[in-house]
Amino acid sequence: KAGIPLGVMKVLDPRQLKPDSTETERILTVFDETIVKLEITRLIPRIIGSLERFARMLGPEITSGLLELQKLSMEIQDLLASPGGERKRRAVEQSLKSSLRNTLRLFLANPLLYHGLKYEVWVRESQADVFIKAFKEFRNFILERLLTSPDEEKEKIQFMEDISLQIEKNMETISAVQAELEAAIQTRDEKINSKDKEIKSLKISMENLDNESKVDIQQITQEGEKQQQEDKKASQERCARLEQDVLRLRAQFKALVLEHRASELVLRKEKCKTEREIEKWVRKYDIDMTERQATYEEIEAVYKEEKAQLAVLMEKHAVLLQEYTEIEEERRILKEKEEEAAREAARRNDAATSIQAFWKGYLVRSIYKSKLKKGKGKGRGKGK
Repeated sequence: KAGIPLGVMKVLDPRQLKPDSTETERILTVFDETIVKLEITRLIPRIIGSLERFARMLGPEITSGLLELQKLSMEIQDLLASPGGERKRRAVEQSLKSSLRNTLRLFLANPLLYHGLKYEVWVRESQADVFIKAFKEFRNFILERLLTSPDEEKEKIQFMEDISLQIEKNMETISAVQAELEAAIQTRDEKINSKDKEIKSLKISMENLDNESKVDIQQITQEGEKQQQEDKKASQERCARLEQDVLRLRAQFKALVLEHRASELVLRKEKCKTEREIEKWVRKYDIDMTERQATYEEIEAVYKEEKAQLAVLMEKHAVLLQEYTEIEEERRILKEKEEEAAREAARRNDAATSIQAFWKGYLVRSIYKSKLKKGKGKGRGKGK
């Protein structure tokens, strides 16, 4: 667990991946809607076959759409069975596609109905299930590709290469042990064959000696009783010598058998040792895989716990975001009102200033005009 990079762990377990962009979420939404449409399309023939049973659940709008689909399907079958009518068949096909799209929209608008039908309608496994399964795998593959960064991809490739190298080393070790075992077995078989040939050769020699002794005895018997006494002693000596040879050969045979058994015992020990080595490697491999499985289960449990916590935090975030949006909107409206009031006060101040300036100018001009009139009147009186 400590030796596996975090990026590689995320790639090896696609369930830890989360969408991190709007584009990714949109792509996944398209895939999920397509999967739902495929599953609904898979259920439609079975629903049409038992339409009376599901009519109340489906409602009049979906029921009429399914009846129209049934009608168009029968027309297509009739047109395919009869020659000609290519243009009409294409028109009916377009109508069938349009009707199917409308029916799928109605189902998508009522997800509870679709989920209920999934458990009510039983459909045998067919090629459609294989296609849907493959499409789901393709969706997961696209998700993994969208959410895997170049660094994580490099870490994944490096990790898989390290595992491959480790497996190759283990396989080379096992192959070498197997080769040594086969070589030992071959050597043992060669020794056994060699010993068998020697034993066979000794048996043939014994048979030949036995035949020769019988021939000699027959020849001695044919020579007559005259030489029987003379040759009896020689023949007895010869028989004794032959018996000694037989005993000696039997002793050699027993020695060879013992030697062969000893070598066979050594080879058996080597074979047992090799088998123990192989069993040790297999046990080590099982322990490693068990530890990795336990690690995987621990990581999966942590992931589920974090996912639950994330769901709670997302709900709280949505509530807080809505409250924050409302507060921001109230602040914006209040700020606009304050700015409008400030602008209105500024306009009023400017107008008051202009009126006051105009009034002051008017008063000054009035006083100045009155003084001018008084001065002119006095001048006229002095002249008279």
